Amino acid sequence: MRLGIDIGGTYLRYEIRDATQTIEKGTLRSAQTELCVFIQETLERKRSITSVFISFAGQVQDGKIIDSPHLKTKIKDIKNYIQSRYAVELLIENDLTCAVLAEARFYRSENITALYVGTGLGMGVISEGRVVHGAANIAAEIGHIPYKEAPFSCSCGKTNCLELYASGSGIARFLEYNELDRDLQLQQLRKSQKSSAKEIYANFIEALLHAAGSAITLCNPEILVLGGGIMHDDLQIYDTIVKKIGHYAMPLSLQNAKIVLSQLEDAALEGAFLLKDTYVK
Repeated sequence: MRLGIDIGGTYLRYEIRDATQTIEKGTLRSAQTELCVFIQETLERKRSITSVFISFAGQVQDGKIIDSPHLKTKIKDIKNYIQSRYAVELLIENDLTCAVLAEARFYRSENITALYVGTGLGMGVISEGRVVHGAANIAAEIGHIPYKEAPFSCSCGKTNCLELYASGSGIARFLEYNELDRDLQLQQLRKSQKSSAKEIYANFIEALLHAAGSAITLCNPEILVLGGGIMHDDLQIYDTIVKKIGHYAMPLSLQNAKIVLSQLEDAALEGAFLLKDTYVK
């Protein structure tokens, strides 16, 4: 059996599968679940698991967690730690790399970019059938490209990251800064009569348009997939991006690019199960 895990800034989702079906699945709060402890507890009660595949919302390389801005993890060298204690194979990869693997299979595309908006802002890229990793497996970190100054710091230490404006965590920070309810949703911000709330929404849309335009211009995909919890919570965001993207992407790159909304329930988890066949690090 195989254990697949997708752990993001808000939730840990998992499935246990055999060769033909899902045996067990569940959703836990990431803040209340230590990843390594969860894996060990699951392996103890499901002794027939032989593979563990992890989609991780952070930077990883060679089975080690390098940085996890939205997650707290005690064990960094998680591959060696688990494999030295259990008779399993463990593969761990960035969540957007996993997501773009699943999107590529769904859309049957070898040139595809996934731009997801959730707790953070992330991107995964497949070009000519190969995942773009970069020298240290941290390519395509679009959430941390310079954008404009914010009144607080990003988890990476800078104060001008795109993610500060176009992410769930960024919106929460701006709500707190403006002394607004941190639980306000994007639709509520858009419809609010308060100028500060409207400004947060407008800044979010502008930053996300910059992200989408940059993704198309830099990666030249045939398909740009927009996904993540925030994107699906307010479908008007997708319509706005499609309508205004021409002002943000290079026309030649945009000419043959198709912008779609993800159709997968959890692309990052599905992509984790694909790591066995596509993992090259």
